[in-house]
This record gives sequence, C-alpha cells and structure tokens, in this order.
Amino acid sequence: MKRRLIAAIGIAGMVVSIAACGSDSKDDGGSGSGADAKELTVWLTVDAQNNWPELVKAADAAVQKKHPGIKIKHEYYGWPDKNTKLDAVLATDKAPDVVEMGNTEMLGYMVKGAFAPVDPAQFDNSSAWLDGLKASVTYEGKTYGVPYYAGGRVANWRKDVAASVGVKTPPKTYAELTSALDKIQKKEGDKFNAWYQPTRDWYAAMSFVYDAGGSIAKEDGGQWKANLSSPESVKGLKDFKNVVDKYMHGDKTKDESDRYIVYGQGKSAMIFGAAWEGATAADPKNDKTGKLKDNLENFVMPGPSGKNLPVFLGGSDLAVPVKSKAQAVAAEWINAFTGPEGQKGLMGKGNLPNNKTDLATLKDDPATAVPATAAESNWFVPMAPGWGQVEKAQVLQTMLQNIGTGKKTVEAAAKEADAEIDKVINTK
Repeated sequence: MKRRLIAAIGIAGMVVSIAACGSDSKDDGGSGSGADAKELTVWLTVDAQNNWPELVKAADAAVQKKHPGIKIKHEYYGWPDKNTKLDAVLATDKAPDVVEMGNTEMLGYMVKGAFAPVDPAQFDNSSAWLDGLKASVTYEGKTYGVPYYAGGRVANWRKDVAASVGVKTPPKTYAELTSALDKIQKKEGDKFNAWYQPTRDWYAAMSFVYDAGGSIAKEDGGQWKANLSSPESVKGLKDFKNVVDKYMHGDKTKDESDRYIVYGQGKSAMIFGAAWEGATAADPKNDKTGKLKDNLENFVMPGPSGKNLPVFLGGSDLAVPVKSKAQAVAAEWINAFTGPEGQKGLMGKGNLPNNKTDLATLKDDPATAVPATAAESNWFVPMAPGWGQVEKAQVLQTMLQNIGTGKKTVEAAAKEADAEIDKVINTK
C-alpha cells in the first residue's frame, strides 16, 4: 500500500479561486441538490483500487439499487498528483461528486469553500467518529466531509535487544520504558540509538506536548493563538528533548521520512511511528541485519503523564465538492462506502475504522489490539484558517531542530515558534 505517503504530506494544493455560488448546495448537506442525478463521478486514491475494489463495487450496487440506471464512474489517483488535478478541475464545471482527501489536506479546501457542507446525521456511526478524524472534517461549526478510515502510531522495538538486558515483555509505563532503554543504551554504547527518534518529527513531539496538557494553538472567540510557550507545552517539549538527548545518537537535523530504512540497518532498538513502519523495516529489502522479521514487536506507547501517549491520527476523508451536481446521491454513496459493512471490510484489510464503536472490537483481537488501543487517545492539528501556512513554513520542524541540536533553549525556541505561528494562523 502507498498509504504511507500521506503521513508526511501537509496541507497542499490550496485552491486559488473557488466559486461557491456556482452550486445550489444547501447547509443541510445538499439534500435538495442532485437527488435525481443520472451520473456520479467518484475520485479515490489507488489504495481503494488495489486493496479493496470489492468495497467500491458494493457501494456502487447499493446506490444503483436505489437509483436504477445511474452511471457511476471511478477515477483513481496517486497521492502525489491528486491535488494538482483536483485544483484544476475545481475551477471548471467538471468537478467530481465524491473525492478522497488525506485528513491533513481537508482544511485548506474547507477554508476556500471547495466542499459542500454535509449533515452528519445522514451517516452511520457519525456520533462515534474518532475525535481526530471528526476534527479533520469540521470547520467553523460545520461538517464538510466524512471520515473514511484511520491510521495511527505505535511504538515498535526489537525483542532480542530488549531481552539482552533482561527485559522480556513490552513496557506498560513510561518508567518501565525508560528503564529498559537506559539499560540498552548502556550496553550498546553511544553509537547506538536505544530509541531512534528523528528530531524534526513533529508528529511525535506534539504527542508529548498534548500528553503534558499543552497544545499547538488554542481558539478563543473565533481567533487562534499559538500555545507552544505555555508551561504545559514547554513541559511536553522538554520530555521530547530528553528522549532525543538520551537515546537518539544519529543526525539531529533529520526528519522521519526514512525512519523505517534507518531502523532496518540495525543501529536502533526502538522507534515510535506509523504502524506500518516496523513491518516495512523487517522487509528483506530493508532488513540489513537479517534478524528483524521475528524480533520486532509493536506496543502502545506509554506517556510521561501516566496515560497512553496521545497519537496523531492520520487517515482519509471523503468530501463532496461544492460544484457537484449530484450532492444528495454523492452523500448516499459515501454512506454506503463508509457504513458498517464498509468499515468491516476496511478493518479486514488492516485499517483502523472511522469510529469508536468498531475500534473497540479490534481491541479483543491480539493482531489488532495495539494500534486500536493506541488510537483511542489521539490529537489533530489546529483547524485554523492559516494552519496550512504554518505547515508550509515548517515552523514546528525548525523549532524542534533548534531544540534538539541545542541551538536554542526549549523556552526560547517555543516562544519564537509561537510568534511565527501567530503571524499567519488566522489568515485565510
């Protein structure tokens, strides 16, 4: 699966000009718009085409049963080129009726008015949508999309390395984790990464911030203000810095994009990242040790607070472009695709569901218990109009590099980042 590509993609492809008045959509989710449509165009990524085409066919069949004779056209795109093509078509009258978006891509399009509002009550399990996914489709009190599926983050370590210092089971608390890592670091020496944690990995760093009760930014009276220099956020950043200082002995100017490759080289005992990274490191193409296949183990990442570390919840959403001429039928197709049977099929393919009800069922299966449990505590980026500019400027990455390399103190780096964020976060 190429779903991993979205993990590093920020809010991209901002729509320059969207004529919202070009549609007769209504705030009720388009229930009066396009109910008698004869055609429906659905844009999905190649993940659906390659990994669960039967779920697409099932959604088609459900809609065609209700609307005999309707023609449903599918187009599939890779993540790198999808938004460029979407931006181009949204400026015309040829907009698709359903489009898949990475959840971090939604905000820029909602701000620009590209998507029609939908009524959550029309969609199964909407009252139980995962918090991070629900946040990704919500802007200024309205809902502009439907969560499709999720992907979380977990800790992964080498059982053989842990066993070499007498640790036979994964840690349940942060104290147990750091105790084990201290032993590993002492045994393996300073050229080894007891925990390979790239400094610029803001997804991991912000998990520590939220664990400490902090946040990237807060909304007050419709205005957003950066919050990284608050006492709580500073504590979280210091917790993250301690990890980098004690256990990360690699290049402290790197991001997480090649973490699974570095992990596969055998110079690390543990990583904290997307659930697929451990298995990918153990792939014979990446495993330079020949030992990883039977020695890697996922576990829920404990946090310094005593609770599970909140994780960034990635995933996909489905939205209806405001220029769609078939908004009502589009909503029906989305519900058929993301409803109970669709979620069951997606879980069967190794994905996390879009809702807490289905997520709870995965906790009973040893094969899925770790990612399901980890995803219960999650966070998402500030849904502020200028957040895309914050990501584009790499404010968080710069702050973390300054902290990790010792160029600036945590307090100074956080204060500087807050100032940069405040310049743009409320700008549409």
